[in-house]
Amino acid sequence: MPLGGVHIKYLHHCPRQLWLYSRGYRPEQRSDLVAFGEVIDDTTFTRRRDIDLGEAKIDWVTTGAVVHETKSSRAPAPAHAAQVRHYCLLLERRGITVRGGTVHYPLIRRTTDVPWDATARAQAEDSEAQARATIAATEPPARLKRAHCRGCSYLDYCWGD
Repeated sequence: MPLGGVHIKYLHHCPRQLWLYSRGYRPEQRSDLVAFGEVIDDTTFTRRRDIDLGEAKIDWVTTGAVVHETKSSRAPAPAHAAQVRHYCLLLERRGITVRGGTVHYPLIRRTTDVPWDATARAQAEDSEAQARATIAATEPPARLKRAHCRGCSYLDYCWGD
């Protein structure tokens, strides 16, 4: 099963979210926060072009094979770097020599560099293995503490009555 960046991001954000997403539950389409993120993506860095790899869509890649990802978040998160590492791994598997990545946070005017080396490659491969194991599980992973679910489009599924 091909894994995209969303799978890896959900794994690191909430394994239960990944498990539900892999089974076709997609409440993101009704989420105002997701819609806001799409507007941020569409209105910043407008001169760039998405790179569609089939299983994943990279926001853009600059000369020298640096992967760029734009996030509407106001704070960097480990899931964002994991997603960029996954994209680096996918490009490397296609024979591209990748230098690393950058996560852009336009709302706070910050960037975070994501290195690409043997350690990052091992982390990306480990994330893939964890994602596949989570998806293959017959029962959903435990839900996170409710405080971690603020703004999540899966909140009603996990915490609804």
